[in-house]
Amino acid sequence: MRQNLRAFWLCAVVFGLLCGFPLESSAASHEAKPPKAKRLFTRAHSLSLVMAGDALLHTPVYNDAQKLESSKVVYDFAPMFAPIAPLVARYDLAFYNQETILGGVELGLSSYPSFNSPQEFGDCMLKLGFNLISLANNHTLDKGEKGVRAMLEYWHRQEKERAIAIAGSYVSQEDRAKPRIYEKNGISYALLAYTYGTNGIPIPKGKEYLVNVYTKEMLAQDIKALRDKVDLLLVSMHWGIEYDFTPSKEQRELAAFLASLGVDIVIGNHPHVIQPIEKIGNTLVIYSHGNLISAQKGTNKRVGMLTSVRIHLFDTKKREALLARQKAGEFVPRVSLSDVRAELIYTHHENGKNFRIYPLRKVNDKILPNAKQVYKDYTKILTQAWK
Repeated sequence: MRQNLRAFWLCAVVFGLLCGFPLESSAASHEAKPPKAKRLFTRAHSLSLVMAGDALLHTPVYNDAQKLESSKVVYDFAPMFAPIAPLVARYDLAFYNQETILGGVELGLSSYPSFNSPQEFGDCMLKLGFNLISLANNHTLDKGEKGVRAMLEYWHRQEKERAIAIAGSYVSQEDRAKPRIYEKNGISYALLAYTYGTNGIPIPKGKEYLVNVYTKEMLAQDIKALRDKVDLLLVSMHWGIEYDFTPSKEQRELAAFLASLGVDIVIGNHPHVIQPIEKIGNTLVIYSHGNLISAQKGTNKRVGMLTSVRIHLFDTKKREALLARQKAGEFVPRVSLSDVRAELIYTHHENGKNFRIYPLRKVNDKILPNAKQVYKDYTKILTQAWK
């Protein structure tokens, strides 16, 4: 049964890949017009979400953004994202993983293996429309507690100025315990974020709140504390094996575990290459988005993806019908997910200069040799089956 459901879901993803991102939601064109009252409800109680991968700022990336303004060094990343900016701007919610800490120039910029990046990158991402940010990954502690606090000081300033959700790293246990519930278009939502580890850098004793290193117990406790308080629950997972196109056994087991807890969408990152999309029951799982931007070498690490989904709040009648079929201990979802799309993207640069991120379907052979075949090959990765 699960194999049949997976096959159906993968067919839908293939269709999304062939169509690319819709400029407008196509859901209305495939459905009969509902009564006026229901149509108003649906319009007011739906969300569009786009998700992206790892922002990994190696030295060539931030050097390429560097320029002088009135004898002052500043960083402008906007041109790098110009080709995909319209794809992000059309969505209500937009997620990405800030892989490198934004400690700012005062902390000293640095690259692999211990990253620290300009805070102007965060400014750029916010202007693009990203408003869901994961801060939990294996590089969160690259600059120790000082780096984490510098990063969080930046993000907390941004929180005061605009509606954004950051998750996965906190200034105190009280900060971590504070429920972060947001609302858009009549739908309440929350974001949680976790990482498998911190590259062997120990978390200061008693300060585990600095970064969420997951255990099943932690995941269950955090999710149960929020699940009944929000309509939509998103969980970002920094997991898996680097440069492997296939989800690991642990990823698959954790995905099933998260689905059993009632998570609506699992947003995977860390492998730096793309991995398949799957539906487990009512839970959408994107195992890995690959890189959003980096200077890593190899086509596999330059091809990433954006995924999108339409979220609808169930009306009272539908919710009651689901509750009537509820099994003991089973969470009944409050939202439905539809119109899943995947847009492959490609990071192009010329020997570390002129970085640009393009939709892969629009890339020609001058930018990427045999571009059409590369597109076909990577489309297959998204829909591959595994044993």
